[in-house]
Order: sequence, then structure tokens, then C-alpha cells
Amino acid sequence: MGTGSVSGDEGRGLRLGISLFLRDDGGYTTVAVAVALLVSLSLVFSAASAEWVMSRSNEVQAVADASAMAGANVVSAYATVAQVLDACVLSLGLAGIVTYGAGLVASCVPGLGGAAAKLCEAGGRVLDARRDLARSAARGLKALERALPAIIVANSASCVRANGAEGIGYEGCAIPLPTGSKSDFSSLEVDVGSSEMEGAARGMGEATARAEGAREEASRALEHAWEEDCGSPSYCMRERASTLAGLAGWQNPMYDSPESWNFGVALLRARRYYAARLSAQGVTGSTGAELTDSACRRAFYAYALAEVRAGSYSRALDGTESVDLPELPHTADEMRSTTVYTDAAWPCTAEDGGRTLHSSLSCPGARGSHCGSASLADLEAGRVRECPECAMSIREMGRVASASTNIENGFEHHWREVVEASHEYVRAKAEQSRAERDAKEAAERGSGTFQQALDQLAVIHPTLCPPGAYGCVAVVVRGGGQAVPSELTRAFLSAGALPPGAAVSAAVLAPDDATAENNVLADFWDSLDVRGSFVGGALDGTCELWGRLLVGYGSAYGRIGDAAGGFLDNLDGVTGGTVGAWLRGKVSGMVRSARLEPVDMRQRKPVLVSTQKVCDKAGLSKVATVRRLVTSLPDHGSAEDYARALGLWVLDEYGEITVAEVPIPGTDMRIPLTIDLAEIARAA
Repeated sequence: MGTGSVSGDEGRGLRLGISLFLRDDGGYTTVAVAVALLVSLSLVFSAASAEWVMSRSNEVQAVADASAMAGANVVSAYATVAQVLDACVLSLGLAGIVTYGAGLVASCVPGLGGAAAKLCEAGGRVLDARRDLARSAARGLKALERALPAIIVANSASCVRANGAEGIGYEGCAIPLPTGSKSDFSSLEVDVGSSEMEGAARGMGEATARAEGAREEASRALEHAWEEDCGSPSYCMRERASTLAGLAGWQNPMYDSPESWNFGVALLRARRYYAARLSAQGVTGSTGAELTDSACRRAFYAYALAEVRAGSYSRALDGTESVDLPELPHTADEMRSTTVYTDAAWPCTAEDGGRTLHSSLSCPGARGSHCGSASLADLEAGRVRECPECAMSIREMGRVASASTNIENGFEHHWREVVEASHEYVRAKAEQSRAERDAKEAAERGSGTFQQALDQLAVIHPTLCPPGAYGCVAVVVRGGGQAVPSELTRAFLSAGALPPGAAVSAAVLAPDDATAENNVLADFWDSLDVRGSFVGGALDGTCELWGRLLVGYGSAYGRIGDAAGGFLDNLDGVTGGTVGAWLRGKVSGMVRSARLEPVDMRQRKPVLVSTQKVCDKAGLSKVATVRRLVTSLPDHGSAEDYARALGLWVLDEYGEITVAEVPIPGTDMRIPLTIDLAEIARAA
């Protein structure tokens, strides 16, 4: 086939086709401009239609996100309820234990026995209230967790439907994972024992009462001895020593009170008195009776001086005292048990009737030669004769001692009172020491039971894993068939429709650090308004303590120990050096150092996460789970229909749930905390 130029007819046809769009001078024809405008407008409206479809298609993901967040919000609300109840149970238990601890401390303090009994009774009532609250909270939280899946479905489905607009409808809901409760509330059923602490408090109270009684006896004995030595305004050892022996100044001191006095003062005074009397007493007289009287006095003073010099008094650094004051004889029978009776201290002479004992060789009856000495025991045994002139005998010795002991103006009378008081004092102090030792041992046991109760309380936390604890997975479906708006595009495009679509999303709870110091517990405490409901007495202070513990039971839990320790530190009458002070410090230290894990009161807020993360935690496959959820959901239906389709409990089967009843210690009052599930269902 040869080549060549276009034939004339063909050239004319080609030029005729181009000429529709191009003029001979090279410009565009009107037809060309019209076609270009038509194509441009078609492209613009096609892009607008595509943009509308794309934006509406993307909205299903936002709805799924909102649905997942709405479901997680329900779990967040439940977490707040559980946190508040946990804080109530723990703080109420701690308030009861601390009140019992205060009872233990008061049991050791003299004069606080009645207060101790009231504190222990108040502590028991508070622990009973804690037990009732814990058990009602366990029942209520179980019931609430059973309803939680349906509430999550209802709340999320309501959110899905609320997002429909402009004729575009959405169906779907959020599913909690796990779908059922895995919480363990068994720890709330554990009762914090108080019987051992009550027994310890009773034992300490009894021992403290014994110690206080013994202390009072010792105090009375000390005061009586002080009066007999130097405290009496009339006759006393000091006055007699001054009058009879001429003692004055430092040798015969005055003490203004029993607290500044001790038995050593009386012992030293007696030593100085008998030394002075012995030094001044001679054997004189013109008759045998006078000689015998002076000789008996001198012998008695010598014996008494030796005895009081053998006596002792000492006080150790720890305050314990050793008192050994000798009793002096004041009858003839008592004289027979002394050295005055057995010592051969009396002169004898050889008389016509035989060997005769005299009070002194100056006796008018001593006419014969001196023939040694004999004892009064020898006289009574008949080994020597009694002198008829001086009549020296054990009877005369007993008379001398009796005269000064049995009458108020005798020094020996007051010394005997001091000695008897010292015996009572020593016995009472020994009993006080035994009772304080018993109280200390009981306090040790009590502090041990207190520590056990604290340790027991520290582990009483429910293990919370409610429905939705792993997260909430939302599945939202958009129905198809919605026409693309065609008011402007009808002339350029054929009618179009929005295709069906679906989206999944997941949300979990995360603590919000910004709410670490929130006042939800303070608001809850104010809402209870229990302070005016207490019966008075010890329970008033316990109520205030519970409030401080509850409000402080957040993340900054150092305030818990401060509140409890302050309650113990403010006990009236607990002074240093007592068993009560020791126990108070021990109990306060245990409370402040107790490892009581606080309730984390940071609010839990929903955050979006990968659906795969939630499914992995639940041990599920994402694809299979989503496919099952999509196929399970009906095309149309209510929240109840979704719940039934997913095998969940239907909300409208129940009305009102009592989550817990807060008992008011010491009263029959119960403050119910209720949730109206029917109202929630109607709202959803």
C-alpha cells in the first residue's frame, strides 16, 4: 500500500471535526469551552460527593470510640463506689482497733478504769459496725457487678443511637470484658477479732486496779509514818527528840510533806536520839528503885541504839526502796527474846542467901563481895537471886519499855508506829510491783493482739475484677442505603447511596494523677452526716476519728497514722514512767508504722486503646471476637435486645439495689446507699 496525502474528502471531514473545537485562527470555539466547563463541573461535584461519602463513612469510628468510652464510664462509676466502700470499711475498722488500743492504754492508767471500759465498749461497737458494713458492701457490690454488663450495654447503646443524625442511623453497643464478675469479696466476710484485745484490756484493768490499790496503801502508810516522825503538830519523833534529847537543827530536821520524806529520815533521827539518850543516861539514884530505873533505861537505850544502827534504808536509781527498821520490845515477854535478857551484863554479889543480881553495885542491897555478872535469863532460871532492894528483873526492863511505848508522849510509841507503817509500806510496794509487772505482761500481750488486729486489717481488701475490668470493646454498625445529597449534583451525576459500614473500638480505665487529692471521701463523709447521730461519750471521739481516717484514706496515707496516733496521744492522765505511757507509745508507733495499704482514690478515667490489647488480656482473638459480636447483634433493637443477644442479664429484672448499709456505731441507724437500676434502664 502506498503513502501519500489525504484525499480531498477525508481532509475536509477531519477539518470539519476539529473545527467544532478550534477556529481557523487557532482559538477555541464556544463548543470547546462549553464541553470543558461541563467536564470540570462533573469532576467538582463528583469530588464533593466522594468527600461526603468519605466523611460520613469515617463517623462510624468516632461513634464506636464514643460507645467504648460510654461503657468504660460505667465501670469508672462502679470503681468509685467500690473505692469509697473499701475506704469506709478499712477506716471504720481502723477506728475501732485504735479505739480498742486507747482502751488498752487507759486500762494501764490509774483512775482511768471506767474510761477504759467505755473505750473498749466503743471499740467493740465500731468493729461490729465495720463487720456489718463489710458484709452489706460485699452483697451490694456482688449485685451491682451482676447488673454492670447490662448497664454498660444500655449506656453505650444509648450513646450510639444519640449519635445518629441527618438520616444516618447507627446500631451497636460496648461489651465489657470480662463479661462476668471475677471479683473476690471473701476478705470482707472476715471478722476483725476483738475478744483477745478485750480480754487483755480486762487483765490490764484488774492488774492496774491492784497496783493502784497497793499504791494507795503505800501512800497512806508513808503519810502515816511521816506524821509520826515529823508531820504531827503535837507529839511525834521530832518533837520528842527535841524535848527529851535536846536534838535540834540538822540532827533533828523537819520535812513538810510525805513526798519529800522517807523512812531513812526516821531511822537517822532514831540513831541520833538513842545516842544522845545513852550518852546522857547514867545509873544514878539514892534508892534501889531509882538505881534500877536508871539502869534499865540505860540498858534499853544501848540495846535500842544497837538495833537502829543495824537497821537500813536505801533507794535504788530505778526508785525501788529497801526498808528494814527494827522493832523495839515493849513488854517483858518481848524483852525475853533480846540480848538484854540473855547478855550477862548485870553485877552480882555474894550475899547470905546466895549469889544475888543487882541493877548496880551501888544498890543498898549489894553488901557482899562482887562475884561476876549474870543475865536476866540466869535470874529467871534460879541460878542467881533477885535483890530485894533494887528488885532488878525482866519485869522492870519490860516496864521501862512499855511506859514509853504505850503512851503518846513516848519516843518509842511513835517509833513503833513508824516501824509498823514501814512494814505496811514494804508489803504494799511489793504488791504494787507485782501488779505493775502483771499489768506490763498483760500490756505486752495486749500490744501483740493489737498488732495482730492491725495485720489482719491490712490484708482485708476485696479483689476487684468487675465486668469491664479489662476494658470495653464497642462494635458499631452503620446501616446502608442513605442517599448521597443530589440537590446540586443531579444534573451531573446519577443518584448514589452511602454503603453500609462498621467500626470497632476499645477503652480501658487509667488513674488520673490530677485527682490524687480529690475530696470524694470528704464529700461522702459530709453526706452521711453521722456526727449528730452518735450516742455520746467515747463514741463521739470515735466518730470524729473515723471521719479523719476516712477523709485521709487516699493516696497520701501518712495522715492515717497521724490521725490514729493523735487520738492515742491525747489520752488524759497518761504520764511518763507508767505502764500506760509505755503502751501508748508502743501502740502509737505500731499504728504509724503499720503497712496499711491505702485506698487509691485517684479517679479512673476511660482512655482509648487498641482493641487487640483488651482482647489479649481477656484471652480472646480479636478477629473472632469482633466477628462473633457483629453476628450476635440484631440489626435493630433496644438495649435489652442487645443484652439478651449477648447472653447478659437484662436490667429491667431488678429495680433498686442497695449497694451497702452504713451502720452508725452505738445506734440502730443504718444509712442505705442505693442505686435505682430501673431508672438507669429508662434513661438508657
